[in-house]
Amino acid sequence: MQRPVNGFSKLSKQQKIEWIAKECTQDPEKTKKLLEKYWNADTDLQKTHDEFIENTLSNFYLPYAVAPNFLINEQLLAIPMTIEESSVVAAASKAAKFWLTKGGFKTEVLGTEKIGQVHFMYHGQKNKLVNLIDALQPKFMADTAAITKNMNKRGGGISAINLRDKTDQLEGYYQLHCTFETLDAMGANFINSCLEQFATTLENAVAIHPEFANDKPEVVMSILSNYVPNCVVRASVSCPITNTKSENSVSRTFAEKMYQAVTIAKTEPFRAVTHNKGIMNGIDAVVLATGNDFRAIEAGVHAYAAKDGKYSSLTHCTIENNEFKFWIDVPLALGTVGGLTSLHPLVKLSLEILQQPSAKELMQIIAVAGLAQNFAALRSLVTTGIQKGHMKMHLLNILNTLGANDREKEQLVALFKEQTVSNAAVTEALENLRR
Repeated sequence: MQRPVNGFSKLSKQQKIEWIAKECTQDPEKTKKLLEKYWNADTDLQKTHDEFIENTLSNFYLPYAVAPNFLINEQLLAIPMTIEESSVVAAASKAAKFWLTKGGFKTEVLGTEKIGQVHFMYHGQKNKLVNLIDALQPKFMADTAAITKNMNKRGGGISAINLRDKTDQLEGYYQLHCTFETLDAMGANFINSCLEQFATTLENAVAIHPEFANDKPEVVMSILSNYVPNCVVRASVSCPITNTKSENSVSRTFAEKMYQAVTIAKTEPFRAVTHNKGIMNGIDAVVLATGNDFRAIEAGVHAYAAKDGKYSSLTHCTIENNEFKFWIDVPLALGTVGGLTSLHPLVKLSLEILQQPSAKELMQIIAVAGLAQNFAALRSLVTTGIQKGHMKMHLLNILNTLGANDREKEQLVALFKEQTVSNAAVTEALENLRR
């Protein structure tokens, strides 16, 4: 039975490993060897990894790949992807190649506004609070001048500080709803520093204000929001609909099935969740490869998918004037400076492969990855079915789980080129081969 431990964070890495191995695993020696196996031989690089988070024991590796042939606004790119799920990279690559001869992907940044809030409770007269916040506007800016100096020089900074009355939802609840432009930085630390100063400025003002002697606003917390409905990018593809087979067009039957698939995802939340999960396969893979926060992106994107009161599809489709159009609007608060972008060598490589994009350009690339992933998934669903391609990509995972050697893998990969892949079928085939 595991026992409590005091001062775990103060132990050396080796001492932490010894404790985990002894207290939490059945074979301590095997555990220690496994954790040591995934250390990086480059001690400087390992030290960098160790300092990303706390209580580091080892490294957890994920595959790093590229999906080539993405034509985005007439620029050809290979997109780095970090993901463990079979068929994601293959599907993205296939979608990129499909649209390469049809004009490629078009993108447009619709907005880059980021949001933070100071949440506080106040039970006095609203007009007094309104007057106070109006009067404090110059003070808010002056008190954050040291924080915003460099950002302002680059053309960013604080856009607005507005008082919002939320008392119809929670008694006494108000907020300072603040908007920011953070340029190529994701801006979390910048925004949070500004918000905490706004809170201090507010508290200092009411402490000496005679009208608030008996009903002072009480700050609860100051924090950025990962819901950024005005930091949105659009990615789209389109092509003619024809009745003859052509690499520059799609058939009407295909276009109508794609339209129906998107319409179902708009209508049915059970389908929309899986539909959007497929989009996030592409988005998260590039977000990870470029050192951005995929948890923040996930939270914001799914909130956006429910912005109209019902969870729905992030992608859209139209058939008009013999043209098939497929697009996505998605909120993406990203950074290409700060955080892991200057620390993780593979993140640096990803940004180099992407030709050192600005944050706006990265928004567009990642939206394209999500759109491509969704297109590939829907294309499979409305034609051959999702399992045929996915399980073929999953075949090697099954064989590795079953302990197949290289010779067995080679023979079974050849065997299943024309057969349906399933765990049961692969297990049976391997057993027959071994007999």
